[in-house]
Amino acid sequence: MGFSPHFFSRRLCIDKRFIRTNDRIRARELRVIDDEGKQLGILPPFEALKLAREKNLDLVEVSPTAQPPVCRIMDFGKYLYEQEKKERAAKKHQKVITVKEVKFRINVDEHDYEFKKNHVLRFLEDGDKVKATIFFRGREMTHTNLGRNILERLIKDIGDKGVVEFRPRMEGNTLHAILAPKKA
Repeated sequence: MGFSPHFFSRRLCIDKRFIRTNDRIRARELRVIDDEGKQLGILPPFEALKLAREKNLDLVEVSPTAQPPVCRIMDFGKYLYEQEKKERAAKKHQKVITVKEVKFRINVDEHDYEFKKNHVLRFLEDGDKVKATIFFRGREMTHTNLGRNILERLIKDIGDKGVVEFRPRMEGNTLHAILAPKKA
């Protein structure tokens, strides 16, 4: 199943392969906007293309779904460069959330528990999600309640510094809970 070019032209990141320019524009008439932003009215494509070529610019279809399609006279290379610059700037401001994992054992020592709890708190302060995991081996599977108690204690100790995204749950021989940082 292929996507129509109209699907991509509405998206924020426009794929340059789907923007029709110059001779690739196939419509009987076009609403044309010149390089200064003034409306030139509805023209046949060959006339609009002639105007663009006179100014040494390209005819670019900016709104293919409109009736008639809207085209603009502009420098297409410069337009693509500006779009790419905008996308890079938007990417720069994105916050990537990573999931850090902290592993516990059911027979965890008090000092080890505190040490790992401090790791969890530090990860939450940094804005990362934390997956607290308890792995059961062999006969430990009969004592899943001990593991659940450790995770419940961790959730209680973290308190208002984090939010529980997933309550402790078993998957195979592991018990895990996901904690997220508190929203500001």
